[in-house]
Amino acid sequence: SPPAGASSGSGALSPFDRRLKRKQKNWAASQAEPAKCDYLREEVGAAAAGGPGRPPRQGGGGVSEARTATFPLALDVGSGRGYIAQHLTKETIEKLIQVDIAENALKNAVESEIPTVSVVADEEFLPFREDTFDLVLSSLSLHWVNDLPKAFREIHQVLKPDGVFIGAMFGGDTLYELRCSLQLAELEREGGFSPHVSPFTAVSDLGHLLSRAGFNTLTVDTDEIQVNYPGLFEVMEDLQGKYILSGNMNVLCMGESNCSWNRKPLLHRETMLAAAAIYREMYGNSDGSVPATFQIYYMIGWKFHESQARPAQRGSATVSFGDLAKIGGLLSRGKK
Repeated sequence: SPPAGASSGSGALSPFDRRLKRKQKNWAASQAEPAKCDYLREEVGAAAAGGPGRPPRQGGGGVSEARTATFPLALDVGSGRGYIAQHLTKETIEKLIQVDIAENALKNAVESEIPTVSVVADEEFLPFREDTFDLVLSSLSLHWVNDLPKAFREIHQVLKPDGVFIGAMFGGDTLYELRCSLQLAELEREGGFSPHVSPFTAVSDLGHLLSRAGFNTLTVDTDEIQVNYPGLFEVMEDLQGKYILSGNMNVLCMGESNCSWNRKPLLHRETMLAAAAIYREMYGNSDGSVPATFQIYYMIGWKFHESQARPAQRGSATVSFGDLAKIGGLLSRGKK
């Protein structure tokens, strides 16, 4: 398998520069206070641990309800600093393997009561044998892989039969306010625009990709988290975005800056000022702040096992579609 950070080169099949993404994540994790910008990852990690398809404030679901028994061995794909692990207990998981492309993220991992082993590896090339794990987790990492169908197939492969995958990733409407503002500003000031926010998967494709990878009993749900900032520059700073104001390129906080091969290396000062004005005019709040929306996809899928429930055999139905108009009478007879 290619080493951590390996990349097959630019192009439609490899939209992301994985070596650059590794550098970005290492840089973010090595800052003096890396936890300062982890609020979003903390919230989504808690949701993935407690239940796919709902923010942690709503309760229910997730690892705690995926199965009543303990998972002997679990894998966290793209674990970062352990945003899921800190919300899990020894009663749920006996041992956890954390995999990330960035060694600094693993070195600065948040403490967990679960025995853990750290492995530096690319999420696109999992270095584990088939049928190894009872549970695979992933939170806000898979939106950076170049081949998402392959990543899902690898996760399915390393799961044991009857194993479960629980994941969360950014959705297609993430940062739509920022994208629209930058595009309008560039069209106005420069006569065209380049992508400054990385592409995301549409929710309509996600279930299909999971199914093709071999998962069954699928659940896919969406949630939105909105964060308010003083202005566009603070949004981009928090995202570890690249922005130009005084001629210098600044790479800052959250570690989510664009690593697409076709990214534009800089934004002109006039374009950035115009984008900030458009952002505030189109989306600004009454208190002067601006919102940034993060769409989250939560997913859960199982690897097939003989013990799992199956759909009824074709032709075994006792009521036809033609009887649906008489369903009230059928139900009343059943009660008698």
